[in-house]
Amino acid sequence: MKKAIKTKPIMTCCFLFAICLWVRLAEYFVIRTDETVMGENLFHKLAGIILLFCVLKAAGMKWSEIGFGKHGLMKSILQGLILSVICFALSYGVEIIFLSMRGNAVHMEFYINGFSLTGTAVKNTEMFFFLICVVFNFINVWMEEGLFRGFFIKVISGKYSFIQANLASALFFGVWHFVMPVRSFVSGEMAFGQMLLLTVGYILLSGLMSIKWGLLYKMTGTLWAGAADHFFNNTVATNMLHVVTASGADEMQIVRILLAQIVSASFVAVIYRLSKRKL
Repeated sequence: MKKAIKTKPIMTCCFLFAICLWVRLAEYFVIRTDETVMGENLFHKLAGIILLFCVLKAAGMKWSEIGFGKHGLMKSILQGLILSVICFALSYGVEIIFLSMRGNAVHMEFYINGFSLTGTAVKNTEMFFFLICVVFNFINVWMEEGLFRGFFIKVISGKYSFIQANLASALFFGVWHFVMPVRSFVSGEMAFGQMLLLTVGYILLSGLMSIKWGLLYKMTGTLWAGAADHFFNNTVATNMLHVVTASGADEMQIVRILLAQIVSASFVAVIYRLSKRKL
């Protein structure tokens, strides 16, 4: 494993990605854990964490070596949360103003809503569902940040430049997210054209977010800032805090997330560029 990581980092990452993607496809299309009482496709994330644990063990690496160290933990988490809160406050504000200008009575509601590209009317306000949402998204962020940013960038940048490693990681992460719109199409929830448009858009958005989190990883030396931003995006902005009108909830959710991510990615890119000039 050590030799493969050092001499063939791209192939190593492709192999691990293929295993994780296969398990993800099996859960989304066959097991469909999100249609059970769990309400979430969680098994492939746990499988990814177990696989990463085994790979790190075989390579003689520690979790701290891929960005999960204790140094700067609280500071980095705080930085990631501040970034998320400010950018999403802006995007929520723009969304509310736009809907209000169209003559809608707009208000915000706090409840758990399983993420769906086509939306859902289910509202869960019990504390149990909030706890489940937090735990499941913690596992999700642990797996995705550990594999895509921590391990992939660490391994690939051992032979190639950081920029190349970050772009490769973003490509993996973008492709990772094609499953959701394709699953919606196969289930009959959307037309082929809509699926194709959302697939391309989702890959690009996920890739952009991955690049941003990769830059945060490079600047802070840990995964915690990106993980905190990732967690806020998945937990609060996607599943908990909703913009509601008479015609429904979260009609502009994708636009809200896209705007917040573009603003935050641009800010992080500027800071990264300035930090490089200082160095």
